[in-house]
Amino acid sequence: MEYLRGEIASGDESKRKQAEEWNRLYVRMIETCLALGFTHQAIEYSDRSKTRNLVELLATRHLYPKGKIPENQRQKLQQLRREIDVEKRRLTTDSQPDYTQINQLRQRYNELYPLAPISFEQIQALLDDNTAIIKWYIYYDCFSATIITHDNDIRWQSSQLDWENLQKWLNNYLQTYIAIKQTEPESAEQQELQNHWRNRLDSRLKNLAQILHIDDILAQIPSTINQLIFIPHRYLHILPLHSLPVSPEIWQHFNPESGSTPSHPYLLDCFNSGVRYAPSCKLLQELQPQQRPKFERLFAIQTPTEDLYEKDLGAVTAIKKQFTDSFCILKQSQAQKSEILRIDASTNTVNLHEQLLTSHSAFFFCHGYFNFDAPLDSGLKLADEDLTLADIIEHFDLKTCRLVTLSACETGLIDFTNTSDEYIGLPNGFLLAGSTNVVSSLWAVSSVATAFLMVKFYQELQQQTNIALALNTAQRWLRDTTVQGFQTWLGNSPLDRVWRRELRKYFDRIQAQQGASTKPFEQPYYWAAFCTIGKGE
Repeated sequence: MEYLRGEIASGDESKRKQAEEWNRLYVRMIETCLALGFTHQAIEYSDRSKTRNLVELLATRHLYPKGKIPENQRQKLQQLRREIDVEKRRLTTDSQPDYTQINQLRQRYNELYPLAPISFEQIQALLDDNTAIIKWYIYYDCFSATIITHDNDIRWQSSQLDWENLQKWLNNYLQTYIAIKQTEPESAEQQELQNHWRNRLDSRLKNLAQILHIDDILAQIPSTINQLIFIPHRYLHILPLHSLPVSPEIWQHFNPESGSTPSHPYLLDCFNSGVRYAPSCKLLQELQPQQRPKFERLFAIQTPTEDLYEKDLGAVTAIKKQFTDSFCILKQSQAQKSEILRIDASTNTVNLHEQLLTSHSAFFFCHGYFNFDAPLDSGLKLADEDLTLADIIEHFDLKTCRLVTLSACETGLIDFTNTSDEYIGLPNGFLLAGSTNVVSSLWAVSSVATAFLMVKFYQELQQQTNIALALNTAQRWLRDTTVQGFQTWLGNSPLDRVWRRELRKYFDRIQAQQGASTKPFEQPYYWAAFCTIGKGE
């Protein structure tokens, strides 16, 4: 099947459809390997089934500047495949086979197109002594989680009842969320549904943690691990696994020297070097060698639609203070797609905004949306028209960018209905464009809570290079800070004086109604939506 895939020349959509049709073969191969006790091969096949289009495009763009294999190179690859097949057949009949020729052919092939599947040993080589991967896989009657460290692997498998409960949980979660989107915007009915979804989210996540047996899985991870990478599968990509509640005992397992144990810890509280995500191990391997040491140039889109004017609470202005050498802010009516993608009428070409092209951090504070029916039409709402995923894939080039922050709604959702597990969503567009990290959201977020989160997130990035940890630290701060704590923070915050005064009034009102010890953003709805996807630093 993979040989045939290499022969497809009609585009990525054809390759995706082929992967959907043949995904059952991968599942059966994994099950066969497990039945035979070949657990490492099962892990390799599970990764080979993931995000093949994205990995292939990334590898191709790194090798060929225009991102497409030239026709003469494609012909050479096809010829080499034929020669390799002939040599393999000859070797099967040779009583004393000499593998020199076939190894030379394979080396020449890899020099033209180095996209070999990742091996189990290579997956382990991605990890240091303190980092673990939890790699999920969903079968037809169960699901599994494989813990991988630099020197070990442990596999856990659910029951069929767990699998059935997970399907029911997911259907209920999505039906409740989609119902909000289908009601009249800003109507009383929509507000009621939003409040219900927000207030029930914590209990839903507790139920999900039980279905996934997250405590049982985490208990098998060595206590010395302080950094976790999730490799989700299919619809698990759209769930906030980092914010699953865990037991105090599990928290204590990873924090044995701590004097006090929180009464309601979450998964991200267990790992002091952060929790992040990657679409696949192979994609992680592609990102690993890419170096983005500089973090000095900012490109930002600030509140491009009228309903968002000033809703960032001065966050973008505060963030730009960190980038004293170079920054470009397209604000309100200036934040247009035509400014980002400039059409040269004389050559009929599209050119990316020069300061976005050379940015180290790209920041978008705007409305976002995910189109479940046509994922490539998902996008970010700008002042003139929408910037879609298709636009980003086609035109963006972010080879100097270390971080894209999508401070908008639903920017981390993907097409989870795709059985080939291709990673189709806004994050893959920015990863494909060259950024090594994307911070995005899993639902429609609160603009007030998000503004605070982003200011704190970028404050943390001034102190460290670990993007996942900076985000997790900001999330814990938003969750745990009281009204009085926010009032104290405002005095030393990078926000302008006008916004500090307005926000003091905001917290004064909350204090008058609920008290100074109230934690206004304690519910997961406010802090748990955002996650880090990519290299992590």
